[in-house]
Amino acid sequence: MSLTSHLQELKKKHDNLSDAVEKAQRSPGSDDLEVSRLKKEKLHLKEEISRLTPA
Repeated sequence: MSLTSHLQELKKKHDNLSDAVEKAQRSPGSDDLEVSRLKKEKLHLKEEISRLTPA
């Protein structure tokens, strides 16, 4: 897998997590721990994207 395609896949996962976090936060019965877990995973992906993105 090339770096470009790997970065695209990471960005896609990040966007999907953004949608999941937003949906969970709007849901009245959302689990705070699940939202927190999703946010941490999203942050991890963002850091990985930043680390792999050429300057």
